[in-house]
Amino acid sequence: MLPISKMAAAVQPSATLAAGAKARQLKADGQTVFDFSLGEPDFNTPAHICDAATQAMREGKTHYTPAHGIAELRGSIAKLYRKTYGLEVSPEQVIVSNGAKHSLHNALAATVGPGDEVLIPTPYWVSYSDLVQMTGASYQLIPTTEAAGFKMTAAQLKAAISPRSRLVMLNSPSNPTGCVYTHQELEALADVILEAKLGVISDEIYERLVFGNATATCFATLRPGLPETTITISGVSKSYAMTGWRMGWALGPLAVVKAMANVQSQETSNPSSISQYAAIAALEGDQGCVEEMRREFEARRDLVCRRLNELPGIRCPVPDGAFYAFFSVQNHIGRTLGGRKITDSTAFCAAALETAHVNLVQGSAFGMEGYVRLSFATSREQIHQGVDQLARFLQG
Repeated sequence: MLPISKMAAAVQPSATLAAGAKARQLKADGQTVFDFSLGEPDFNTPAHICDAATQAMREGKTHYTPAHGIAELRGSIAKLYRKTYGLEVSPEQVIVSNGAKHSLHNALAATVGPGDEVLIPTPYWVSYSDLVQMTGASYQLIPTTEAAGFKMTAAQLKAAISPRSRLVMLNSPSNPTGCVYTHQELEALADVILEAKLGVISDEIYERLVFGNATATCFATLRPGLPETTITISGVSKSYAMTGWRMGWALGPLAVVKAMANVQSQETSNPSSISQYAAIAALEGDQGCVEEMRREFEARRDLVCRRLNELPGIRCPVPDGAFYAFFSVQNHIGRTLGGRKITDSTAFCAAALETAHVNLVQGSAFGMEGYVRLSFATSREQIHQGVDQLARFLQG
């Protein structure tokens, strides 16, 4: 029997993907499941993007590309950041990867290793900690609170820095909470980061999905010196409903991007050639589709938060971005629901799935016990029916 490496043994399966697998199994058994576990838009990829992919195939653009992506797409991404955020970046400072998660892996692999520490505010996206551990580095979690809007303060960050600290991971708009840091809040963090001479990985994948008066901020633009120490991560998956196309990118200091490209060239080679041409059409084509989806997500946000806050013992803060409701189930811990004792968020989600066929993700997977994540990247009808089921479940 082949031994399993220490690294592989230490990596946990993605909690969100595991929750989705459980729901699919119930559906395969003929059950109706209200699945709110996956962060995947339910919209189809806009037609003009699909047409560009078809055209690329017809033109024979089906061969290897440069490992870090075709020049045309890297140029489009650089132009996007100059136009949208005023960030001066060259195409050579951009690397295209197989989704934003791959970009995060490349960024960590190129910048940290054994003996280094990465600072991560909680709640955090489930993959951050495992991606850090895979490099041999360690991580320190910095807990936030609902009262603070699930945001890390500059004082908290400063207090957490140790001699081993090398990087801070930021995510705004956030998965799982949907919180959006203000410009001023990020400036305060930037001042601490620059003083401590830390690097930053800023995960901005939900940048186009903000609601109300909230605005997304490109962290690298906040202070002189940040472009030289910040790796910005994004992609087309969430904004353009292109999750399956696997198109993410990173931009940052030239030496770091070159190191990331070397890592990628050995691990995966180039991302899909066809997806790259589709991504160009997404970035340079009509942006009306993005606004149309954003408006619908905002309407769903309003619906799901209203419905959840009407449930007994549930408290749901209203998110300013992304498509997640991160709500408290603390009042139900200790109860018996669906014939099961609710000891924590994991037990709550397991009971909700088994007895009410409502699929949610436990807050403990994101580093915050007592909460549950619901993805409202699904239809209003599904939201209504799913919350109705949840209401019956909470009656005990």
